[in-house]
Amino acid sequence: MTEAQTLAYVRAAAVAVGLPLDEAQAARVAVHLQRTAGLATTLEAIPLAPHDEPAELFRPAPFDQPR
Repeated sequence: MTEAQTLAYVRAAAVAVGLPLDEAQAARVAVHLQRTAGLATTLEAIPLAPHDEPAELFRPAPFDQPR
């Protein structure tokens, strides 16, 4: 997305969720969103196979059973 498109998206999303943002706030959010998108693009460019980062196993904590 271009900077203008990102700013337009931020404005539209703020309206959709009822979040009041002035122009300065919307611009700051757009800058952070652009930065985050850039980081994601960099990370997505790294070739990884499933075995490079296996998923954690979910193990619920044991809870004492009421007697």
